[in-house]
This record gives sequence, structure tokens and C-alpha cells, in this order.
Amino acid sequence: MRHVRRRIVRRVTRLAAVGGLLLGGAMVAQSAMAGEPGGPAAQRGAARTLSATGADLVDRLGTARTAGSWVGDDGRTVVAVTDERTAAEVERAGAEAKVVGHSMNELEAAASALRSAPRVAGTAWALDYRTNRVVVRGDSTVSAADWARLTRVADGIGSFVRMERTPGTFTPRLNGAQPILSTGGRCSAGFNVTDGQRDFILTAGHCGPAGAQWFADNQGSRPVGRTVDSAFPGADFSLVQYANGAAGEGADIVAIGNGNGVRITGLADPSVGQRVFRSGSTSGLHDGQVTALDATVNYPEGTVTGLIETNVCAEPGDSGGPLFSDGIALGVTSGGSGDCTTGGTTFFQPVTAALTRLDVKLIVSAQAAGGASASPSSGAAAPSASPTQAAIAPGAASPGSTAPVTGGAGTGRTLVARLTDPGAVGPGLLVIAGSLVALVATRYLRAERDRKAYQRYYSTTWS
Repeated sequence: MRHVRRRIVRRVTRLAAVGGLLLGGAMVAQSAMAGEPGGPAAQRGAARTLSATGADLVDRLGTARTAGSWVGDDGRTVVAVTDERTAAEVERAGAEAKVVGHSMNELEAAASALRSAPRVAGTAWALDYRTNRVVVRGDSTVSAADWARLTRVADGIGSFVRMERTPGTFTPRLNGAQPILSTGGRCSAGFNVTDGQRDFILTAGHCGPAGAQWFADNQGSRPVGRTVDSAFPGADFSLVQYANGAAGEGADIVAIGNGNGVRITGLADPSVGQRVFRSGSTSGLHDGQVTALDATVNYPEGTVTGLIETNVCAEPGDSGGPLFSDGIALGVTSGGSGDCTTGGTTFFQPVTAALTRLDVKLIVSAQAAGGASASPSSGAAAPSASPTQAAIAPGAASPGSTAPVTGGAGTGRTLVARLTDPGAVGPGLLVIAGSLVALVATRYLRAERDRKAYQRYYSTTWS
């Protein structure tokens, strides 16, 4: 009976080892495909190229003949044009054309006229490319007299300026994805950036003025760094220099909760209609669409222009958090209205404009950077990840390639984290190695059993 059990165990072990070899080979092949021209990364790149086609066409055709572009529900690029001749050029370029009544020049002139009017806190406006209108919104703090005065300004511009009342209030969303704290409150680490010698956190400008000190805990015992540059109002971005000058390993990852993160592989300006994701410490990970660009918001603290308007929800505590899609950095959370129960409008500072003004570069994954790596850790405390309170909607566009959050500067990735990284070949190689060991072990045990049986037979025969 004991021999029967041994044979069963050996057979099960051999079958498991063979299955492990097949599984490990498939895992390695899948990882290799991710980096090939036809792999998922290339497919995401093709999608970004498609969305960029609209901006390229608008630049080439000019703002007198076009009125913006967006991504349609079917994923195809749509360009608003003012005449049939321009529409034909757009169609020949492979995009869809929509003939509208007002050019980009007219829309921008309307926005300029609104900016010239007396400032009314609690209002915002943006260019709605899809409806070919300038949409002006007023929150619950705007008085009837101020709203009537602004409406008269809009009427004087033209019927393509639409006035809308919105619930809630337009306020900066203080706090964020990985919390950093100061005496002025709590904010968020957005993206890690570098000037080539020192590393910084890019976050919202309203989080604090230059000189503000930031910590990774409420007790102020784990210093993160100090704000060295800030712009607010006007724009909404700031730089927090790491206390030791280095972001450490995992600098290319933004937290999305539950110990998980997304690898950042590049940056871009978003397209209207693009599906995007935002992470924040208060409301977790949420997704939505870009609804307008070049938005202006009149916060109580001042006016901010050039923002990305979205229907992604956010709540107080989400400021400075990252906006991204398919691993591409797009913006940092500025402010908005509403919440993640009833929905609302959230505005973001574009990353491209902030980096240009600050003369720094985004820290991206080593693979995307062609082998470059993030600055090594030298001991500074970094923000700790907080749990995500919302899951990624089924069927939505991917936030990007997932990776474990390391916990910040000063704590490099463990061997287990590297081996279990789904974007690496480590898991597949580990399964293959284990399967080979199991096969060799079962073969060795079988040979040893046969050798001892022969010895017994030989001894009995010649005794």
C-alpha cells in the first residue's frame, strides 16, 4: 500500500511540474510580448497617437478654420471645422469632421472677454469643443446680482456662450494620493520630477507657498521636503524638494491604493473625450472623461487659467493628486465642485505646462526611459500610500501597468516584489525553475529507488 501511495505522489508531482513549465513559459512569453512592437504597450501608444492626430490637424489647419478636436465614443478622432473644404482635408487625414458655426478664434475671443469682465468668485468657464460653445458655470456662492451681471456680459458676446448654474462650490481640493502634511494642512504627492541633480514632488500650488515644510506623518518626525517653487493663483503647481535630494526606488510609480501603483511611462496633453483616472487619499481611485480644455476657474483665493476640465469626481483631501491614463501623466488635481457620491466637476493643472515653467523633467520607468533609473534612495521619508476606496470600473480604459508601491524613498523593492512584478519575466522564470527542480527531484528519487531494488535483488541472488 505504501508503494502505491509513493507512485501516486510521484505522478502528481511530475504532472504539476509539467504544468508549471507550460505556465511559466506562457508567463515569460506574455511579458516579452508587452515590450514588442505589437504588444499591449504598442497598442496603448497607437491609441495615444490617434488622440494626438486631432491636435496635429488643428495646428496644421489653423484656428480660423477649426474649433478644437476630441475623441468620439467610438474612439475615433473628431475635428470641428468651419467649412466643407476643411472637412474634406480632415477626412483625407483619417479623422472625422464636424462642421460648426464658430471657429477657435471666436471661442477664445469670447473667453478673453469673460476674463476682462469684473471677477466673480465661484464662477468658471471652458471651451466646449463638442457643442461649439463657451460654457460659463456659477456655483452656489454666486449671488443673483453677480450672476445677472455676468449674464449680460455673455449676452453681449453672442448666443454661443451658455450660462449654467452648478451645485456645490468651486474650491481647491486640499490633500491627495500619497499624503504629505505641513502646518498649513495636508496635500498630495502628484508625480516625481527631477532637474538632473535633485528630485522633487510635483503637486498643486495652492497646497503651500515657497518655504513650506512637509512631513510624511502627523507628528512631524518623518520629513519629506520643502516647497522651493510655487505658482498660485494664475496657475496651480509647486515643487517640493526631497529632504535628501532623492526620490528613491519606485519614483516612477503613483499609488492607487491597497499597496498597488501605476508605472508612469511618459507625459502628454489630454484630448477632450479621453478617459482618465485620478487617485486621491480621500476618495481613492476614480475615472471619467476630459470634458474641456483651457478652463478658467475663479476660486475664492484667485483665478487660475489653462486647466483641464473633467467629470471625474474629487473631494476635499484630493488636491495635488495625479491625473493619468495608460501610464501617461496628464495633470495634478487643482479643485472643483461636488463629491464622489453625487458626482461633480474637477479641474487639473496640466503637467506639460508645469514642467515647462519649472524647467524639470518627469521621472518615468527605467524601461520607458531606455534604461535610465530613478535616483537612488538616501534615506528621506516619503509619503505613505493610503487605501483606495473605489475600484476601477469594469471595461474602462486601463490606468496603466500596475506595480507594487514600495513605501517611499529609503525602502528599495524587495526580492519578492521584483519577482512578483507582473510587468517582468521574474514570475515566469521562477515557476519554470521550480518545475525543473521538481522534475529532477522525482527523476532522482525514481533512479535511487531502482538502484536500491537492484542491490537487494543482486544480494539475494548471490548470497
